[in-house]
Amino acid sequence: MPYNGSALPHRVVTIAYDRLWPLEFGIAAEIFGWERPDLGVDWYDFRVAAPSGTNRAMGGFSISAEHGLEITEDADTIIIPGWRDVEDTPPDDLLDALTAAHARGARLVSYCTGAFVLAHAGLLDGRQATTHWTYLTRMKQQFPEIDLVEDVLYVDAGSIITSAGSSAAIDASLHVIRQDFGSGVANKVARSLVAPPHRDGGQSQYVEAPVQERPGKSIAGVLDMAREQLDRPLTITCLADLAGMSERTFLRRFREGTGTTPLKWLRRERVFRAMNLLETTRLDTADIALQSGFASVETFRTAFREIAGTSPLAYRKRFEAVES
Repeated sequence: MPYNGSALPHRVVTIAYDRLWPLEFGIAAEIFGWERPDLGVDWYDFRVAAPSGTNRAMGGFSISAEHGLEITEDADTIIIPGWRDVEDTPPDDLLDALTAAHARGARLVSYCTGAFVLAHAGLLDGRQATTHWTYLTRMKQQFPEIDLVEDVLYVDAGSIITSAGSSAAIDASLHVIRQDFGSGVANKVARSLVAPPHRDGGQSQYVEAPVQERPGKSIAGVLDMAREQLDRPLTITCLADLAGMSERTFLRRFREGTGTTPLKWLRRERVFRAMNLLETTRLDTADIALQSGFASVETFRTAFREIAGTSPLAYRKRFEAVES
């Protein structure tokens, strides 16, 4: 569904600039620029804008953009890849273009240090935002008016989405697709990228001790089994038994592997199940709450609003509009 609600293909513009970091630029081009007729939706109209025609990229090659910053004037979403140097102030014409786009309601998405570009434009003042964990202290010192959220993959502050490193850029991009087209389409895109279908923005961006998989003691296997049984009561004791661990060891390894607690993880997964049911079935709210594992409709509605940012009814109507 177009972010601006128009009947035209959603217009995504990615910014290129001199000394560009090519990985994150490539993520935007791969995810939003690749034609995907198999999805059966009116996919994005993707373009590249640059302050100048040809821009050197890190790694010894150049990118020649067909358009200048003027195409940001009718963009629905603008993506700012990692900025070339956090000590370098972006050019005024780029800051002016982003400010004007935000003022008319465009969605802005930054990858990694691209958040510094938005910060220089003053667009993050008073908002929650994040960036790569390496530069959190620098951003806090340079832009104290930002409500900086540390150690998360991405922050959705409504019309502005900021994300951490390159891997988190994929997560934020899938989040954008999920907003526009629903979880079914986002999952198909994730599958084509061989990426996790959904990593919540609040998940830790930096895990000190990665999970060491051992036969019979796999956290990943327990997560898969839990996803298949979300309609059942799932306690920490039950999950630890499935993992073949003591509760204490399970809790420690779960936190190390996911960056969150089992109960928070289950709550999010249940909301994701409910999203899919709202998109693909005509079940009423009570049935969806039951099949998603919530003890009551009230608990379900509260959790859904906190995680999805809207009510179950409004979410369903949104995707009914997409289908029609």
